[in-house]
Amino acid sequence: MSKLILALLSLSATLLLLALVSFNSRPTFLENSPKPPIKIHALEHAQLAASHCEGTLYPEQCVTTVSAALPQLRRKTLPEVISATVNATVREVHASADNCSSIRRKLLRRLDARELHALDDCLELFSDTVAELNHILAELSSPSASPEDYYDDLQTLLSGAMTNQATCLDGFAYSVNNTRRLIEGRLKRITRHVSNALAMVRKLKRKSSKRKPKIPAAHGEFPAWLRRSDRRLLQAATNRTAPNLVVAKDGSGNFTTIGEALAAAPNNSDARIVIYIKTGAYYEYIEVDRRKRNIMFLGDGIGKTLIKGNRSVVDGWTTFRSATVAVVGNGFIAKGITFENYAGPAKHQAVALRSSADFSVFYQCSFVAYQDTLYVHSLRQFYRECDVYGTVDFIFGNAAVMEEVVHPRGWLEWDGDFALDTLYYGEYRNRGPGANTSARVTWPGYRVINSSQEAGQFTVDNFIQGSEWLPATSVPFYPNLTAT
Repeated sequence: MSKLILALLSLSATLLLLALVSFNSRPTFLENSPKPPIKIHALEHAQLAASHCEGTLYPEQCVTTVSAALPQLRRKTLPEVISATVNATVREVHASADNCSSIRRKLLRRLDARELHALDDCLELFSDTVAELNHILAELSSPSASPEDYYDDLQTLLSGAMTNQATCLDGFAYSVNNTRRLIEGRLKRITRHVSNALAMVRKLKRKSSKRKPKIPAAHGEFPAWLRRSDRRLLQAATNRTAPNLVVAKDGSGNFTTIGEALAAAPNNSDARIVIYIKTGAYYEYIEVDRRKRNIMFLGDGIGKTLIKGNRSVVDGWTTFRSATVAVVGNGFIAKGITFENYAGPAKHQAVALRSSADFSVFYQCSFVAYQDTLYVHSLRQFYRECDVYGTVDFIFGNAAVMEEVVHPRGWLEWDGDFALDTLYYGEYRNRGPGANTSARVTWPGYRVINSSQEAGQFTVDNFIQGSEWLPATSVPFYPNLTAT
């Protein structure tokens, strides 16, 4: 499995040689006939396409896509060009989903359990990708704001879409039927489209990174998807919070299982839905899907409210599907919960929690497993006062923060020398146990960061735009670098 953090891609200008076919014959017009309408000359069209695609990693595919989708390219804006690329990506994703469904149907009796789970992973990830890309298209065409206002969203959602394709392929790491070979060609095209769109998004004039937050921390204005009471939920005592639904193993609540309560919660809610989960160990597998927005799991505290499972790769699950709890619905909050996968070290990858939920917050929670405990899969997430227990790769995914328990080498190869040249691993002003970097790995992609400007790219404010949404949750945080 690829567990490398892809933060920023270095984009280099590429010289594209265009072969133009010329014809000796020239059209003849009658002397008194009207002149033909002016059209973009093929050369001009090609030059415009090449200009838009400058700086992309896959310029040939970019030029082909843009040229075919926008015949009147001279009249198109950059957001329209990006939209054309995203639309082409959506079509590719739908084609890949059809392909996976066909493979699953035709090879059903030949595939083992893990390969079937991997195909199911891909179908779910394709659905998530389409949702993310459609969100991008809506923002690019929004009449109420300029695309620059959505720069962070565009970059985040495109990065999430790219992560989804890599995760799909990861599921076939142990395939014995060459199933991966049947799908990876289409996934490469999707990834290249997304990469090209990311490169073009960078050309949008990003407004100052210090632009006024939508949610001023001092006065507590809130976005449409959060009620005013939300800012107090995380810091309020459990007995001072009025839940919408109550789960209790002893029957004293509305439900005895979390799954039943989640199913009863409304879909696509703009209001915060609080599910209070009373003390007890709940042996369930929970997925908060994309329709379950703005859900909060409120427990009685670490070690008191526990959600437990034991799925693992050794038992035929993919890493993606092994999670005891998986969260996709945006705006998810958890407080006072222990998420656990007790499969054990002999079972290899066995995830306690996987989150792909944008604007998700985990406060005063614990995550317990051995290998691959906390799967921070994609999009914007925030963790505060949480405990993570594990042995190998116990925090992984699209973003992670780790303290203490650090080996002097700091980092471990995943698969030989795979990606050691292209990864970006950085450490900045470490302190405490394991902080000394003198014995760290010497990979080309590893670096000790000495510049506050470089480190500042990865703060809560810049990396996940925390000042725009975290104040509404009342979770304390530092938006930028601090002196200590």
